[in-house]
Amino acid sequence: MSTFNRISRFFGFSFSTASTLSSFKHPETNLNLNQGQRKGEFVGSLDCGTTSVRFIIFDQYANIIAQNQLEFPQYYPNPGWHEHDPEEIQQYAELCIQNAMKELETAGWAKESVKIIGITNQRETTIAWSRNTGKPLCRAIVWTDSRTKNTVIHYEKKLEEIGVEVKPGVWRKGKDGVEALREITGLPLSTYFSAIKLRWMLDHIPDVAAAHESDDLLFGTVESWVLYNLVGGASSSLHVCEVTNASRTLLLNTTTLQFEPCLLSFFGFRSSILPRIVSSSEVYGHVSPDVAGGYLAGVPIGGLVGDQQAALVGNKCLKEGEAKCTYGTGAFLLFCTGDEIVKSDHGLLSTIAYQAGPHAKPVYALEGSISVAGSAVKWLRDTMGLIEDAAGVNTLAAKETDTGGVYFVTAFSGLLAPYWDPGAGGLLIGVSQYTNPAHIARATLEANAFQTRAIIESMKLDSGNDLQLLKVDGGMTNGDLAMSILADLGGFTVVRPEMRESTALGSALLAGAAIKLFGWNIADPETLREVNTKGTTEFRPHIEDKIRRRKWEGWQRAVERSKGWEEGVDE
Repeated sequence: MSTFNRISRFFGFSFSTASTLSSFKHPETNLNLNQGQRKGEFVGSLDCGTTSVRFIIFDQYANIIAQNQLEFPQYYPNPGWHEHDPEEIQQYAELCIQNAMKELETAGWAKESVKIIGITNQRETTIAWSRNTGKPLCRAIVWTDSRTKNTVIHYEKKLEEIGVEVKPGVWRKGKDGVEALREITGLPLSTYFSAIKLRWMLDHIPDVAAAHESDDLLFGTVESWVLYNLVGGASSSLHVCEVTNASRTLLLNTTTLQFEPCLLSFFGFRSSILPRIVSSSEVYGHVSPDVAGGYLAGVPIGGLVGDQQAALVGNKCLKEGEAKCTYGTGAFLLFCTGDEIVKSDHGLLSTIAYQAGPHAKPVYALEGSISVAGSAVKWLRDTMGLIEDAAGVNTLAAKETDTGGVYFVTAFSGLLAPYWDPGAGGLLIGVSQYTNPAHIARATLEANAFQTRAIIESMKLDSGNDLQLLKVDGGMTNGDLAMSILADLGGFTVVRPEMRESTALGSALLAGAAIKLFGWNIADPETLREVNTKGTTEFRPHIEDKIRRRKWEGWQRAVERSKGWEEGVDE
């Protein structure tokens, strides 16, 4: 029995981990007398995250009409390795769609009410599949995976000694080569990005290497894979990559919005393996009747976007100077810089925020990425057994008013921005006989706040803007204590919306805008003024500046002690 059939049989296609059904009347609704169902106008969003997939159906105001969420398996075959089965991602995604659509019908809405869907996804996660069969050639390497440390060292050495040929006969190497890479892509060499993961696959997985050699290999990120399958797989051969996801591959020229030939040569990739670049908001294809139980047959797919950029759009941070941070498995802070690429000299990434259509100019952002946020809470729950559920971290941490001098550097797979140290080791320091589980729980929440502040300090230096307000979303933001600690240690106001499915909402907005549904236009934020306007909660800093400064200095000392714990070698 296939994995999909086992899942389907277990859940009976009607299992819902979360559903919210609307009883209000939509202004555009009419009654279908033949089926006894109302017809409305809704937009769906398929949110393919790191640990779960969900399908959410929104109305024009961002009210959730129906939703379904399912966790899918995680694989950790070796220390530092993190893998997904691409077929399982697809199977769970289709099951989520079916469950949510059944909920929609149960609520009295016709399935035809869903006019278009968008897809948002975990970024950098790398998938290799066969052009001929449409099947994966190996498990996906997840964005958090750090097995590629030696691959990074190899290419650092190549950049130092040989360099990159930026023009025929023009080579840039050493520090100039590093600068050339950042000028083209906005990124440093790191285990984080897709090209490094793909290179590891070619070097270590014979099936991938053979497919590359025989020109049977297709490379893509998660949105590329999911879209490919939703429109028919190998039979349709729709192989595209959305621009914000492409900007995380270490292969995209962020100025031309095309894959850079000199980087394909540098990493040793055939150009034929690459998808076609598309914008964040356009109609890419239509859902095949053979997938997801036929519920969305013929529905256009009109919005693709990486999850963090989706949250930026979902929080309506569309103008220069606006910022959001999403706290999920990791944490990701994006600061909109408008139509200009702002180069970071302080450890941040220059990235594409979104492209509102195939002929629109891209909007850029500075980004700081934290590899461990909610996953540290999951570690407290699943590995250490200190809490029974994720919400319990706030309850446990509230038993103490401070950490008792404990700092927790959550470098489970090194440190990302602004430190960029893949060899950093996880560190609990300041532990004494006085230390109890509540201190450790609180130190976990503080680690999240300190890493956010580190990114914001770099953003101040790069942009010249002193951030006073940070919009937040994601699972960790449900805890009031976590948000209060963030405000106290960061020294800024934290704004949390009531409806916090900002990632899914972002792809829904981009999808709706692709067909001008509800008059939405991403390039004109005024058209979104009625979207997600329900109440917000603000958390303001309370502690004295001298206490905040002392704690910040302690965090910086702890980070210095965690750096360079593991040393890689050039293979």
